[in-house]
Amino acid sequence: MGMIAYLGLLLAASFCDGFLFGHKTHPWDGLKVTWGLNPFNSFNNMPRTETEAKTAGFTLISGCGQSPFLGKRYMKDNDPAVILIYDVNGYIAGIQAGVQTGLSNGYPSSKLQNHPFVKDGDKHYITAYFVNPASICTHGRTAGQFGAQGTGTDLYLQNGTDPMASIRIPHQESDIGSTRWVKGHCFSAMGVHYWYDISLDMSCDRLYPVFLLYNGGVLNAFGWAFKAELSSSRYEHPSQATFSAFMNPVPNCLYHSGKLSTLHIYLNGSPQTNLLCD
Repeated sequence: MGMIAYLGLLLAASFCDGFLFGHKTHPWDGLKVTWGLNPFNSFNNMPRTETEAKTAGFTLISGCGQSPFLGKRYMKDNDPAVILIYDVNGYIAGIQAGVQTGLSNGYPSSKLQNHPFVKDGDKHYITAYFVNPASICTHGRTAGQFGAQGTGTDLYLQNGTDPMASIRIPHQESDIGSTRWVKGHCFSAMGVHYWYDISLDMSCDRLYPVFLLYNGGVLNAFGWAFKAELSSSRYEHPSQATFSAFMNPVPNCLYHSGKLSTLHIYLNGSPQTNLLCD
């Protein structure tokens, strides 16, 4: 399916959604990864309970207190592009990606190591939590809380070796103006992009590898952006010609950095209708 045809389907879906139900935001009622032109090979559902993860073929790689990260961590097919994190009661609590050490381009740079990447074994990990980190390995969430809250309550980015010092991201787009997140562009089935402290003449050694996505003024997705060509089928590899569709400005260094590996992570169950850009 071509880009124009696919975007047409997305616009039609968004129109119907808005026409029938009004201009609305979507709750955190899902967990999906990977944007793509083919809706049958993208927007992949991720299990939101530990029981579902085991059924889907994910295996435990560490439990609470067994790594520099919180929660019970699960990975499938030895692919570190998507590592799911569950609390002590088995409810979804976060997500993580691991980048192999010793990449030929030296990624991640020393400026990104330990903030936000944390090295453990032979990988550098980047981690996001969907609930207050203090709760994950202590009391967790109850079935009732999970039913009411869905995937989570807020987005927290682990920005150092202490997960308790994670950074809470504003839930409302109206609250992000006082931060160093820079507004980019809106794109179909993604949302309004925000990139941390980017500028035209910055060094890509300090390009923060996280972007935020707001729809209808509410945070309901985010993603990773790594300055490295990673092989997992989970990753997307946007061409340089598309950078200006997401970033404003586009740092000049990105045009000399080789391929990027990105991953969109959706916290709502219908990301194809993430078109609320106003």
